[in-house]
Amino acid sequence: MLKQIENFTLSLKGRNLSAHTLRAYESDLEAFAAFMSLRNFLSVKDFTLKNIRAYLAYENIKEISRPTMLRKISALRSFAKFLANRGLIKVNPFSLFSAPRREKKLPAFLTEGEASNLMDAEISRRFHYRNKAILELLYSSGLRRSETVGLNIGDINFDEGYVRVLGKGSKERLVPVTDIALEAISNYLDTRPQAKGEEPLFLGSKGGRLSGEGLAQIVKKSAIDSRVARKVTPHSLRHSFATHLLNNGCDLKSLQEMLGHKSLAATQVYTHVSLERLKKVYNAAHPESEVKK
Repeated sequence: MLKQIENFTLSLKGRNLSAHTLRAYESDLEAFAAFMSLRNFLSVKDFTLKNIRAYLAYENIKEISRPTMLRKISALRSFAKFLANRGLIKVNPFSLFSAPRREKKLPAFLTEGEASNLMDAEISRRFHYRNKAILELLYSSGLRRSETVGLNIGDINFDEGYVRVLGKGSKERLVPVTDIALEAISNYLDTRPQAKGEEPLFLGSKGGRLSGEGLAQIVKKSAIDSRVARKVTPHSLRHSFATHLLNNGCDLKSLQEMLGHKSLAATQVYTHVSLERLKKVYNAAHPESEVKK
């Protein structure tokens, strides 16, 4: 079975999956293979619904989180499809398997006041201009972490006020950027007078392209320095961007294009956030509201 798992993980590298997802799938399948090996189930013919359920029950004893369990199921489901497509198993066991649904959680986001405080954070002098540019760009464009660190200088159009982004599936889109963010980026680039358009927009401390983890640490530390009383990540800034736009009148279709979502359904989660805000305003303002009484 290990050979088939190795072939499967190699096939995944040709798909548009993050390095983190690839490592997680490989680890999940190796854990499954180890479980099967201890019970002397070494062949793909032993890849049955009964054994899959036994493995998931074993994992459940460890009290792992729901998202982790769902990821393990997803890895096994993809492996089953791989085996079935190659005729290595006659029946896909997941054709009879009903997985638990993923819990729907409203995205975490900052209030407009918290976002303002974060943008005004006192940042370390050495990297002040770079970090200021990063924060302003994230909040003004809603870019994903990977999209941000993947930018080159030439992707910023200062004259027209937008950034060219290569998103999921290598799909290119143009996203508007605020004048404040453009000014912050310009100030940062002034510290790199010899920089060329094809060079990375944001550099790490060693001079190479800033990593996704490095970007996350910058956001985290800036939030602490600005005394924002919650965990802040590049993703929560993306959610803040989307929520604040909707709250201030942006239409859902335009927001979908800016976020780079394939379907409108992925963007509609933000309408729930805005609805919660509207309910609070309503309850505080309506004279017959039970909450107000």
